[in-house]
Amino acid sequence: MSLIAFDFDGTLSDSEMTVLLAERAGVADEVAEITERAMNDELSYAESLYQRAELLAGLDEDAVAAAFDAVTLRPGAGDLIERLQAEGHHVAVLTGGFERGVEAALAKEGVTADTIVANRLPMAGGALTGDAEGPLIEGTKDDALEALADDVGVPMAETIAVGDGANDLPMLEVANLAVGFEPKDAVRPVCDTVVESMFRLETVLTGYDVLSEE
Repeated sequence: MSLIAFDFDGTLSDSEMTVLLAERAGVADEVAEITERAMNDELSYAESLYQRAELLAGLDEDAVAAAFDAVTLRPGAGDLIERLQAEGHHVAVLTGGFERGVEAALAKEGVTADTIVANRLPMAGGALTGDAEGPLIEGTKDDALEALADDVGVPMAETIAVGDGANDLPMLEVANLAVGFEPKDAVRPVCDTVVESMFRLETVLTGYDVLSEE
C-alpha cells in the first residue's frame, strides 16, 4: 500500500476556494494579490491565510455555502481517486484550503478521501468571523504527511505527494515521489516529475508501479 497525498486548490481542483469566497465578498482583487504572493513564496502561508480570512469577515452563510458548492474537481480526479483506493492505496488530501469545500467537491463526484487534513473558517451569528483555524496554518505539510504515514502504517518510502504551490514544498521534499501538478517556478526544482492533467498523472503512477496496467 502507498500513501498518496494530494494538495487540493490548484491540484485536485482548479477552483480556488478563497477566490470563490472573495468574489461573493467583493474583495477578489485583494485576495488574488495575497494568494499570488504566498504561492510564489513571498509571504508565509499562515500570514496570507489570516489576511485573506480577515477580508472575508461578515460574509453570510448563504454566500459561503454557494461558494463551497461551486468548488469542483479537475476532470479525471474522481476516477483516479477511486482507482487508487480500489488498488488498496490510502488517498489523503492535505490542504491549506477548507474542509467544507473539499468535502463538497468530492461528494459531487461521488468519491471520498481516506483522510482530509484541512483548515476551517469559523462562523458566528450566521457570518464568517474573519478568523481561520486548522492544522495547516502554522503547521506544515511535511509534518502532516509524516504523521499520517505513521498513523496508517505506511513507510515514507511508500509515500507520494502531488502539489503545485510553495506550501506544498515541504511535503514534496519528504515524500518518496514528488509530483508537480503544473507547479509554480519555486516548486519545480524539487519535483521528480511534472504533470499537467489527471490523466497524465495516472500514466505516471502506472509507470512507477503504483497502479497496475489496465
